[in-house]
Amino acid sequence: MRRLQTTTFALILVLSATAAWSFYKLSGTGEQATEAATKFLAALDKDQREAATFKYDDPRRVDWHFIPKEGSQEREGLKIRQMTEPQRKAAHGLLQSVLSEIGYGKVTKIMELENVLAELQKGKSGPIRDAERYYFAIFGTPAADQTWGLSIEGHHLSLNFVIEKGKVISSTPTALCTNPALVMDTYIPAVPKGTRVLDKEETLAFELLGSLDEAQRKAAIIAAKAPSEIRAAGEPQPPTEAAAGIAAEKLNPEQQKTLQALIEAYAANLPADVAKARLEAIDREGLGQVHFAWAGADKPGVGHYYRIQGPTFLVELVNVQPDSAGNPANHIHSVWRDMTGDFALSIK
Repeated sequence: MRRLQTTTFALILVLSATAAWSFYKLSGTGEQATEAATKFLAALDKDQREAATFKYDDPRRVDWHFIPKEGSQEREGLKIRQMTEPQRKAAHGLLQSVLSEIGYGKVTKIMELENVLAELQKGKSGPIRDAERYYFAIFGTPAADQTWGLSIEGHHLSLNFVIEKGKVISSTPTALCTNPALVMDTYIPAVPKGTRVLDKEETLAFELLGSLDEAQRKAAIIAAKAPSEIRAAGEPQPPTEAAAGIAAEKLNPEQQKTLQALIEAYAANLPADVAKARLEAIDREGLGQVHFAWAGADKPGVGHYYRIQGPTFLVELVNVQPDSAGNPANHIHSVWRDMTGDFALSIK
């Protein structure tokens, strides 16, 4: 069974980075995040630091979600709108430290899409739409000899990390979502028509599904209708059901290559060392143990869902909701989770 080419993939990640990311290559992501978090906290005043910091064992560390939250459900942390320009720069430095250039581009575009939603929602009631309504929360003390956590979260985004003694030991849940999935018109200049934040995450999956023969499709398709949401959204740990769908060992070499590229599209959102660790964990167990499952329509514009699951990870993507302009199945929720335990907490 062909194994994941983790070393080659990590090299591609490094070589594709621009000069803006070059200094992050000098040491590990955990060390860079610790330094960036320290600078961020130093830029805040006393009240802002109190809003942004929590004890490491605070139960809010595992209270994650990508839905709009308001009122009594307000997210923990300090939001970008409450920051000065120098503080925002420090916050984005922290965000950059835990993402690849590709991932940072996706995340900032997800934030910009809030302005698209605000434009589409004009004159209508609905959730608050604000591209600066994203919250930074630090759990514990960022230091080389400490264990601490980081949450960066808002509508359609949830990034969660645990750093122990300068090393990233957990990077899940990682949720990137997008509405519209494909921007059908130019509503604001910053997000032109044709923008598609999670392009590979959807197109590669359709490519893999379309390559399956009749027997393979029968194994891969688990339901005629897509579910309304990814499983266990907002719960501290991923669902523990056995993997469903077709095993990668039942795919031909070209299909395995497409599956691998799909997995890598998710891993590529994180810095090279974190992405490499994710892929090496999959490789140790063997690509053959990874399963690909599909539910719903086999074409864009109609509700669809897929799941990729192996012993160490779970990816889910669902696209069933219309976008805010009314275009059907144009609103993606996606997540990567750790099947050994999110938030550096073992699944019991």
